[in-house]
Amino acid sequence: MKKFLAVFAAAVIVFSAFGTAFAGKLTVACDTSFPPFEFKDPATGKHTGFDVELWEAIAKEIGTEYDLQPMDFNGIIPGLQSNQIDVGIAGITIKPSRTEVVDFSDPYYNAGLLILVRDGEEDIKDIKDLKGKVVSTKLGTTSADFVKKNANAGEVKLFPNNDAMFMELMSGGADAVIFDSPVISNFMRTAGKGQVKVVGPLYQGQSYGIAFPKGSKLVGKVNKALKTLRDNGTYRDLYVKWFGTEPK
Repeated sequence: MKKFLAVFAAAVIVFSAFGTAFAGKLTVACDTSFPPFEFKDPATGKHTGFDVELWEAIAKEIGTEYDLQPMDFNGIIPGLQSNQIDVGIAGITIKPSRTEVVDFSDPYYNAGLLILVRDGEEDIKDIKDLKGKVVSTKLGTTSADFVKKNANAGEVKLFPNNDAMFMELMSGGADAVIFDSPVISNFMRTAGKGQVKVVGPLYQGQSYGIAFPKGSKLVGKVNKALKTLRDNGTYRDLYVKWFGTEPK
């Protein structure tokens, strides 16, 4: 009996540490607020967004149940490393320092920086046309660094938040905004709808991937599901719904 209890206790400890691996239901982490990828819908109190709905489609395709776990972005990679979560989908950029500690799916979103101008703007078509112009962006970001190094702008206005950055453009205080493509896309389909447009290509491109603990058997299944969703139009429909443009 003592031997049995010892074995049982050990099993409980293992289950507690790696619970999701044996429970048959995955724990899927997303960011608490990164619209339009994931955010809490004020009407329902539930998290939604492109990442949330894309994972829902993937889970249906591979036939698995899951619990969505919104959490601080900085905790997702450590959570995967410690096997406390099974999947992370939160606009996570695939980069060398991360691939050393977690595995990634194939890229599912190509991000980068975009130039946003007012809808009637005809003189600015790409970054070379920003010479001598007033450009607004967000303080302390890669966008700010990019503008200073590449735009040759007459003035760079830095703001502590997205709202102020966009308001400067809308009020005529800036000729253009340069910022992360998903944030630009979200503004275009919400507060700035019909009043702004994107010009030029995607700059300083980077790709988002779905993250897993090292050696996870889910990677292959998820990659197959992503291909199926692209082929059958589901991915395209979700992309248009959340970003208002065709997938690039």
